[in-house]
This record gives sequence, C-alpha cells and structure tokens, in this order.
Amino acid sequence: MGKFNKTGKRGMPELNTSSLPDLIFTMLFFFMIVTSMREVTLKVQFQVPQGTELEKLEKKSLVSFIYIGKPLPEFQKKMGAESRIQLNDKFAEVSEVQDYITQERLNMKEEDQPFMTVSLKVDKDTRMGIVTDVKQALRQAYALKINYSATQRQ
Repeated sequence: MGKFNKTGKRGMPELNTSSLPDLIFTMLFFFMIVTSMREVTLKVQFQVPQGTELEKLEKKSLVSFIYIGKPLPEFQKKMGAESRIQLNDKFAEVSEVQDYITQERLNMKEEDQPFMTVSLKVDKDTRMGIVTDVKQALRQAYALKINYSATQRQ
C-alpha cells in the first residue's frame, strides 16, 4: 500500500560515466594542439636578426643550433658579461664544439648524417673572433653545411 517510504532511506543513484572517455580524449587532443615543445632553454641574450634570404628546411630535426651571445643577467655573475657559446642547455668553450657536432651526428640516422645542418645564432654585439673560432671548429668537425644568422649593426 505504500508508495512512499517513511523511513527516508534513499539509495545514491549510480554515476553515469559513459561520456567520460569522450571528455578525456577531447582534453588530451586540446593539450596536444596548444602545447609546443621547447628543446633548448636559452641562457644567452639573442636578438632575432632581420632576414634577407629564406631557405626552407626539409627536416628540422637535422638542424643543430649553436647560440652565441652575452649570458642572461642571472648567469652573468657566474659567467661574466662577455659573449659565451651555448650548446643545447649548457655553456661551452670553442674546444667542445667538435665533440658536440660529433655527438649530434651520431644521434642521427646514418642516411640523414650527410644532410646535417649547423645553424649559428649570433647576437649583434658579439665579436667576430669567437664566431671565427667556432666556424674553424666546425670545419675541423667536417660540418659541411653551416647557416649563419646575426643581427646587423645599425
């Protein structure tokens, strides 16, 4: 006779999780689209140069970057204010450039090694002596394709 239960005991309805995988997939897709992966954290100051030529790279994974510039303010106490070389995420000397290029070449597939490109990104206030030393080390490491970009003095 009783449609209504006077004891007040109600069961908790089950949570419907059928749309949860769709929601998770949508969030995953969103984060994959908006996230960019940064390979190197710059530790030197570098002003982007004005481009005069454009060369399209077929595979960006074949490019190794060498940054040359003054250390950022948080590194100047330790490294000084003179221009420094940055290879990947660490400061280096000219003598380490050959080993760096050799290691980068070994990390590539054998068929891609002849197409390796080294890109020098140099700040406009950097003296040419250090750039010349790096280019000489690259020649000794048989880095045959070198892109050089630097800002022009005004």
